[in-house]
Formats: sequence, C-alpha cells, structure tokens
Amino acid sequence: MASSVSPSDHVPPKAALSDAQYAASRHAVWLSAAAIVTDQVGRVLLVNPTYREDDRWLLPGGAAEPGEHPLNACRREIAEELGLQDLALPDVLAIHSLSPHHPDIKPGMPCPGEIRYIFDGGTLTPDEVQAIRLPPKELSDFAFFETRDAVHRLLPVDGQIMLAAYRARLGGAGTAHLADGRHILDVPALDHHDVHVRYRPMWDSPLNRTPVPGQLPVQQAWAWCFVPDGRVVLVADPGSQGALPMLPGGTVEKVDATPEDTLHREAAEEAQLTLTEPVRLGWVLDETGEVYGGVGPNARLRLAAPVTAIGPAAVDPATGRPFARLLATPAQAAALLGWGPPGARQAQLAVETARERWGLPSARAAAIEEIPPEGMRLS
Repeated sequence: MASSVSPSDHVPPKAALSDAQYAASRHAVWLSAAAIVTDQVGRVLLVNPTYREDDRWLLPGGAAEPGEHPLNACRREIAEELGLQDLALPDVLAIHSLSPHHPDIKPGMPCPGEIRYIFDGGTLTPDEVQAIRLPPKELSDFAFFETRDAVHRLLPVDGQIMLAAYRARLGGAGTAHLADGRHILDVPALDHHDVHVRYRPMWDSPLNRTPVPGQLPVQQAWAWCFVPDGRVVLVADPGSQGALPMLPGGTVEKVDATPEDTLHREAAEEAQLTLTEPVRLGWVLDETGEVYGGVGPNARLRLAAPVTAIGPAAVDPATGRPFARLLATPAQAAALLGWGPPGARQAQLAVETARERWGLPSARAAAIEEIPPEGMRLS
C-alpha cells in the first residue's frame, strides 16, 4: 500500500519569516526598458542626454516606475523623449542582466544590478522622423547612426546590448539573453562575425530594368544567389571595424569577358559558390564612379542566379582573408545591405525571378545561419 506521507514531510521547515522579512530577503534590482528604432536604411536612433557628464549617448528609453511593466515603461519613455505616441513595440529583442559591480556603473553609484528589456521600435518614416520633439531639459539632440559609429557613442556595455538586440531583429534568432553585455546562450551568426549594416550613399538610386546603354561601362556585378530552399547567400569581409555584408560579386576586371563572368569568378573566390543561369534584374546608375577611381558614369549590375554547389571555405585572393558566408531570407538580406525600401523591392523582384525561372520557393522565416566551413551539399 502506498504511503500517504510525502517525502517533503520529513524535511524540517525553515524558520517562519514575517512578510517584511521575506520581502527584504528577496533579490532586488533596477528595472528599465529601451527600444531599437531605425531609419529607412537601418541606422540606429540615439539620444544625447543633458544630464550626463561622460558625453555618452543612449538608446531611447529609461527606468520603469514602481510597479510599471517594462513594455509600458518603454512606451511612456518614447512618448516623453521623442514625442512619438503609440509607437508599436511588437517584440522583445533582448533581455539584459547587469551585475552590481560592472565597471560601466558610475563610481559611487549604489546600484543593486539592473534588468533591461530592449524592444523593437521598428523603422520610422521620414514624416515620423520630422515629428520627433525632444524635451530640452532632458535631451539635447537625437541622430541616426550606423552601428559601427553608434557603438562608440554608447557606454561599452550599452553598445554590446544595442548590437545584440539589433542583430536579434535582423537575424531572426529570437530574443537575445545577455549578462553584462555577453550572450549567455548560443552566440548567433551575426554576433559571432560582428556583422554591421552599412549605410550606402546610393541606397535610393532606382533600379533600371532596361538594358544597360552601350556607352555606359559596367563596373560592378552583384547577384542574389539562391539555394534550393529560397534563401540567398551573403558574404561578409571581417575587417577591423566589423564585418560588412555584401551580395556575392564584385568589380568587373579586364580578365572578365562579360559581367556574368565577373559574377562567376567573384562568387567562387569569395564564397566558393558554383552558379548557373545568371539573369540580369537591372542596373543602378553610378554618376561619378568615385569608388573606382573617378571613372565617371557607370552601371552597377544586379543579377539573380541559382547556386548548384557550395565548396569548402577558402581564402579570398583579393583580401587574403576568408569571408563569412551566411544564409538569409531575401528580406533579411535586404535589411542587412542597408538599401532601404528600394532594396526590399529589389529582393522581391529577385524572389519572383527565382520562382518563375527556376521554380524556387519563397524562403520560410528562419534565423540567419552560417554556411559550414566544409561547404554544403545542395539537392
């Protein structure tokens, strides 16, 4: 017959605590909330407080009031600091735990530690940016910065939080869980390779769908390179200031008979891709050719191509470094490239072309992942 006595009945009870004693025994921390808000090309909004002596900027947000939920605190702070009412905050991008003795805590500040929620504040339209109004006694300025610049305007731990949260938004890997600025779970691919969105001055240049005029030289050929599940390959050069994502391709050289030859060569050198049937989507006018030594007006060609094989990672002969190789949905790739709404439209055009020409599916939502060093077999 089963005993009616629970094993826990044999554990001596703890000394009874009053409610006040129990409350005092609980771990207490500060609670705050902030948001990642970007402009149309992916630059992050920071605010410059008037009350700090260290000249460090902040993400918009602030401390939660007693009993206030972090989501409500973030909405209140956004309204108070930016004058933006009812800004949608649909996702928690990061949850961060700061220890009481972290070196970024102001000396002499009796901080018990802090839990900070970082919400996705979305992308502001130009009209919404124009509508921003700052409280002059609290904030002196706001601006949008590339993440490579923004991280240096924040306290080191705040920069680490900002990057992890923004990459969680871009990479689709879910909420980042951080302690003292570091991931406490698996490090996502974008964080592992220190990938940043790069502002591109020609981001709003239209994609011309007509053939390239005969008198206009083609200086560049980049392609949306599709694997069978509808995702595309991005490459990122791990430079000293972080890795900047690119579509496979590059500068047309004298050894290339056609821009398509450039694409095949560069895709093999940078990402060890074998491509077939590249299709021209259109071209972007570069009026100065400044990055090519001031050659004057030229065309930057955009293509799409299916990937038939991905080989083992290798050193890129142009840089002497192996590039990071990432798989992303076309929408994720467009956001990472910093091409704004025109980039999103170009990505959709590439998807439609891949479906019509090669019968490829639209990619399902998934976390950005790294292509294994040994390459991938494609069915």
